[in-house]
Order: sequence, then C-alpha cells, then structure tokens
Amino acid sequence: MYKILIADDETKIRQLIRKYAEFDGHTVVEAKNGMDAIEKCREENPDIVILDIMMPEIDGFTAVKEIKKKKDIPIILLSARGEEYDKIHGFELGIDDYVVKPFSPRELMMRINAVMMRVSKPQDEHEVFDYEGLHLDFTARRVYVDGIEVEMSPKEYELLFYMAKNRNVALSRERIITDVWGFDFFGGDRTLDTHIKLLRRALGPYSTVIGTLRGVGYRFEV
Repeated sequence: MYKILIADDETKIRQLIRKYAEFDGHTVVEAKNGMDAIEKCREENPDIVILDIMMPEIDGFTAVKEIKKKKDIPIILLSARGEEYDKIHGFELGIDDYVVKPFSPRELMMRINAVMMRVSKPQDEHEVFDYEGLHLDFTARRVYVDGIEVEMSPKEYELLFYMAKNRNVALSRERIITDVWGFDFFGGDRTLDTHIKLLRRALGPYSTVIGTLRGVGYRFEV
C-alpha cells in the first residue's frame, strides 16, 4: 500500500480521490495548493503525488519542478485541459502520467498502481552498466562519460535507462513511447526524436550506441 499526496484546490476532488484510495488501503495526505504540495512532499515523504495543474500560489508545473529538485518521486498530473502542449510539457518535466478531468476514480487508482509497479524495485539491488568509458548507474540514477557525470532531465534518464536495459533489441517508436511515456501519451514521434537527439549529445563519443532503425525505431547497440 502507498502513501498518496493529493494536491488540488478543489475540496470535492480531494475527497473523491481520498475515498477510493483509502478503500484500496492507501494512506492519503492532502494539499490545497502548489506551495502546500511542496511542503507536504518534504514533510510527509509520500510514495506518489497526484497534482492538479491549475492551483493558487504556484501552478502544478512549477510544483513538479520544485518537487523533482528535492526528490525523484512519481507524479501524476490532473488537468481540466487536455491540450497536447500541456501533456508534452508535463512529460518533459518528468511526470509519470497525465489524467484529464473529469476522470474515473477507479481508473485513477489503476494508473497509480501501474506507475508504482514501473518505478518500484528491490532496495538492495544495485544495477549498473558499463561500456568502454560509458557508465550507467541505474540505482543511483547517474550517468558518467569518461569519468565525468552528465546531467539529464528526468525523462532523459528514464529513456536512456530503458533503452540500455533493452540493449541490442529493436525497439519500435510505438513501444518506446508506450513504455516510457505511457499508453495514452499523444506527443508522438517529435517528442521521442527530440529526446534521442538530446541523449546522443549528452553521450558525446558514445552517441553511436543509440542506433536508428529506419522505418522502425531505435536500438541501443553494444
């Protein structure tokens, strides 16, 4: 069971999610605005955050940035708007899912479980991958190129680690987008291609490990 932080300025929304979450056995912490969400995240150490975009004081996007600076925690964004730009922007900030209002509380619980299953891993497992001067530390979420640590966005880390764990496997664009961004992501190939370019730039002399499969997708080749 998880400790869930629900941040929304609408009391009815918080109460609705709380009802279903507690029925499933989860613990719930509430926040009324973006600033409150940041503080509660620090004080309560939740397992996952459900965060509305349109909130007073600071919006959900800003709250995501501040939360991610302090802790790499799963975040699901809620919004009454379903514009592609909002979804792309959210995923680029490192969110794990995006749910448009009005939503089914039962579906939201299923999405929470799906996100937590993706991000959970044994605490005593320390995974690393080395190829020449490229060092990937999956557990510590760090990347080193010839001994120098490379900083990346949360989604860039996730994409690189996903491809490295599926190395030498032909990965279609659809499979990558579904597994890394989520089954209902509408950003499409443009977002994926942009992240691949950023990864290749960050990997420098080892950029060739990400090969392009024309008409198919990509392959991490070692």
